[in-house]
This record gives sequence, structure tokens and C-alpha cells, in this order.
Amino acid sequence: MLFGAFNVNNMEIIQAIVDAANEENSPVILQASSSAIKYARIGYLRKMIEAALEEYDIPIALHLDHGPDFETCKMCIDNGFSSVMIDGSKYSFEENIDLTKKVVEYAHSRGVVVEAELGKLAGIEDDVNVSDSDAMYTNPDEAKEFVNRTGCDSLAIAIGTSHGAYKFKGEAKLRFDILEKVKEKLPNTPIVLHGASTVIPELVEICNKYGGNIPGAKGVPDEMLHEASLRGVSKINVDTDLRLAMTAAIRKVFAEEPEAFDPRKYMTPARELIKQTVKHKIKDVFGSSNKA
Repeated sequence: MLFGAFNVNNMEIIQAIVDAANEENSPVILQASSSAIKYARIGYLRKMIEAALEEYDIPIALHLDHGPDFETCKMCIDNGFSSVMIDGSKYSFEENIDLTKKVVEYAHSRGVVVEAELGKLAGIEDDVNVSDSDAMYTNPDEAKEFVNRTGCDSLAIAIGTSHGAYKFKGEAKLRFDILEKVKEKLPNTPIVLHGASTVIPELVEICNKYGGNIPGAKGVPDEMLHEASLRGVSKINVDTDLRLAMTAAIRKVFAEEPEAFDPRKYMTPARELIKQTVKHKIKDVFGSSNKA
């Protein structure tokens, strides 16, 4: 089954995601990047997730997204995260293996699972910044060796997705042939896609209509994400679409009601639009809804 992993930064985003997951009766992965942790502070994030667990009877996991080093992964493991991602993709193959193995050993001894990454995704998101020229596809043979040597529980691969709102300059294209080869060699390892937001055109349009400047933004079409799920992807990360939803709703309030200054006035519709965006992902794209 394919699950959505949704990036969180504050209370309203967390509430929107878990509200949507509860209404669809779907398990959900909440994930925080290292920069989100710096912004929201790890204690606040942990307590807000605990509040969500108390409010709803659905499976909720807390995941570190793009952990840049062992110390960050250790901090999250020690603070009760369900899983962590160590992103050693910027290093050489051997250095990536050594770093990932170190995190795996610490995490597994404490009952925490580890996601790793092999291959480099282009684009900019939080602390991740990779130029198009430095991006590279995942090598299926290396992927098998990497998992066998590190013992990581899941693997993020590069097949053409990218971080941020500008994923494709021309027609969207993913290397499903690479995905199939990776799955052949690693049939029992969950595969993850990063940089896979749709960059929903309607949200971009609202942002631009109300004073935004996001021209030419293009993401991964829903049909491609569904195809990825059929070909064995187990987890797809969503961040940009949530940012667009929040920004679109807030810009609309500010433009239509310039006298508004109560944060509840603009954060409430922002939370609602994020919730609708997550419900769409869960129900129509990922198929993880168990709604009766």
C-alpha cells in the first residue's frame, strides 16, 4: 500500500493533516525536516503530535525528513520519532554507506526504523539545494548493495522528481524503468519518492491571482504518482502542495479583507484548504483511504 508523508511546520498544518486522515480513516506519516525542527522546536512538535494521537484513533507516525547528519537523527530518535531519514546522498557511495550504517545501528537498537537515500534529486527545499547538473539517477545495482550493506529499512531513489515548485521545464517524465529495476533487485524494501508534490495548478493560480509571483511552476501529475504506486512505491512525500495551499488561502483573505489582522481570520481558511488538499491526496492519489 502507498502512504503519503506530509511535511509539518506548525500547529495548523498538523491539525489539517490529521483532520483529513481521520475523515478518510487513513494511516498518515507526519514528517519534519531539520529546518522545520529549528523553526518549530522539537519539543513543541512532539507535544503537538501527542495531542493528535490523543484526539484521533488512527495510526500516526512521526518521521525525520532529510536528516543531514548523525546528530540530528540521534536527537529525533531520542525524542520519540517513529522513524528517521538520513540523507547521505551528497557524499560518495562509501561515505553514504558508512553514515547510514551508523544511524541504522543506533536507531535499530532503540526500535526506530531508518530511511536512506541513494541518488540526488535536483531542486531546492529547506536545507536541500541541488543543481540540475549535480542531480543523478539511482543505480539499481548500487541500490541493492547499499541496502544490503547498511540494513536501512526503506530507500528513497531518484527517478526524475525534484524538490520545490519547479520540477519540470518541459513535459513531466519519470524513469519508471529505473524504478522497476530497483524493485526487481529489492522486492522487499519499501521505496520512497521525494520531491513528488503535484504543484496543484489551482493553488498556484490562486496564489498568483492574489499577488503571488509563481510563474511556470510544474509538479508531478497525479496520474504519474498513481502509476508509481502501481509499480511499487510505498511512500510519497508531500510538502510544496501544502505550502501552496496555505499561501493561497492567506493571500486570498489579505486581498479580499485588507482590514483583517486577527491570525485566526486567515489561518482558519488556510488550515481548511490544506485539509482538503491532503484529503485529495489520500483518497484520489494514494488510495490509503479506508472510509466506509
